[in-house]
Amino acid sequence: MAPLDFSPLRRLILKGAGLAALTGLGQIGLGLPAAQAASDKYPEDAFKQKSDADAIKALYGRSADASEQIKLDAPEIAENGGVVPIAVITTLPGVTSISFLVSENPNALAASYVIPEGTVPSVANRLKMAKTSNVIAIVEANGKLYSATREVKVTVGGCGG
Repeated sequence: MAPLDFSPLRRLILKGAGLAALTGLGQIGLGLPAAQAASDKYPEDAFKQKSDADAIKALYGRSADASEQIKLDAPEIAENGGVVPIAVITTLPGVTSISFLVSENPNALAASYVIPEGTVPSVANRLKMAKTSNVIAIVEANGKLYSATREVKVTVGGCGG
């Protein structure tokens, strides 16, 4: 009878112990961020809005001004609306959040990120798009809102299939 191989189980236990240790270090303040409850900052109302203007108002309470200091990288034509790669980077100082909106999606707000102080303000994601639409990046910096917009043409089904 061959001996049992416990190496996969051992790896799993070691990974779990490592994660538990890192979580504990974060909670006692040794430089690692502690986990926060999702309900603390989750903008539920903003994610339910149908129009991009309503989503921006629910998320930030004000409108945004277009800015040349935001570089929104999105394809001109997306062959598959189910996975549309986008990225944004900005040279604006004091960035505290970056959000992505898709004007023609059933719910306009696609993603919203809190940017910690001292972090390079750059975010990349893959969005689901129902149809050809404007993709809007909103950057909050020094208490003001800035935006960049790009139209993405979707050729194959997105949100609806």
